[in-house]
Amino acid sequence: MAAYRASVAWSLKEGEDFAAGRYSRGHVLNFEGREFPGTASPHVVGNKYAVAGAVDPEQMLVGSLSACHMLTFLHEARKAGFVVLRYRDDAVGVMEQNAEGRLAVTRVTLRPQIAWAGDPPPRSQRDQLHHLAHEECYIANSVKTEVVVEES
Repeated sequence: MAAYRASVAWSLKEGEDFAAGRYSRGHVLNFEGREFPGTASPHVVGNKYAVAGAVDPEQMLVGSLSACHMLTFLHEARKAGFVVLRYRDDAVGVMEQNAEGRLAVTRVTLRPQIAWAGDPPPRSQRDQLHHLAHEECYIANSVKTEVVVEES
């Protein structure tokens, strides 16, 4: 099977007070040589310790679910004989207390907007393609979060 690697690097900066919790949550994510700025969510640590313009873990989870669903949906649509011209998703994840009373991203709603070559498949067939995509999406198979698709 495949192995996927990621590294995360953070360091305390001059003048920050770790013991008091006054330090930047900015860090660097490295995915096999490709670096991206990361941070804690401003919803969790506030704007003072989050880094503007960096991606937080909760956003990455929502983005991973959305991208995996899209890629799997495109594959299933192609296998079914359809041609997709464009696919856009404005996914939303909700963080709240789960059944155990812990904070978790409990629900991710995918809102795909799909442009088809020719007439789109009937709603029932599109729903079936989304169902297949969800069943086969590696990321959805890896999390407990409820994933809902609301195609427009």
